[in-house]
Amino acid sequence: MAITAESVRFGYRGGEVIRGVSFTVPEGAITCLLGRNGSGKTTLIRLVNGILRPHDGSIRIDGMDVLRSPRAAVARRVAFVPQEHQGVFPYGVEELVVMGRNPHLGPVARPGRSDRAAARAAMEAVGIAHLADRDYMQISGGERQLVLIARALTQETPYLLMDEPTSHLDFTNQHAILSIVRRIARERGVGVLVAMHDPNLALAFADRVILLREGRVFQAGPAAEVMTPENLQALYQMPIDVVRLPDGRRLIVTEAR
Repeated sequence: MAITAESVRFGYRGGEVIRGVSFTVPEGAITCLLGRNGSGKTTLIRLVNGILRPHDGSIRIDGMDVLRSPRAAVARRVAFVPQEHQGVFPYGVEELVVMGRNPHLGPVARPGRSDRAAARAAMEAVGIAHLADRDYMQISGGERQLVLIARALTQETPYLLMDEPTSHLDFTNQHAILSIVRRIARERGVGVLVAMHDPNLALAFADRVILLREGRVFQAGPAAEVMTPENLQALYQMPIDVVRLPDGRRLIVTEAR
């Protein structure tokens, strides 16, 4: 079971930005989209989520055609965590998390006891149960990102899409959040597709990596095989080396200028 994209093309008025992209996102693993600004990472996330419609090609989630499926059906298979969420209304944390149950409810149905139990379980899983009664806009950026992850977990989907979830966070919160995401993938068998800017975070947390260059898949496969100096230099157009630390981990370094 997997998310599969085949020969996907998409463009805005300014021209084509996704050029014949094919890839697979398996269950139980973190797949990272890595590339420079404008390479198409966010656009691909939106295409998989059904927010955008490809001009050509297909996207399937466990065989279900995203283009031909109702939005609610897609939302029961894949949850989305944006970069950040600026609430228009002063929602409490628990109220925002329980919104993840919406795809499972009828048009006028209200969340019931089981829905709230699912929300509380998700908050416990990411360590924010103590924030349940707080105003979402009054907590820190790292805490807000955990709320969005909890909301996605409350959807109880087999796949999770994340668009640069650590871009506005400090070093500690980046690692804390990605550690939680890795645990979710491994313990719950959730397939994660995450767009990132930082290749060192991808090397530390991703199982698989898709390198995007000018809207095309440049390289894809297991992170250890794809994240080579040669591939990274070609992707970023700058001198890059990958060094091995004494404990066996690898670190991406660049030449100081």
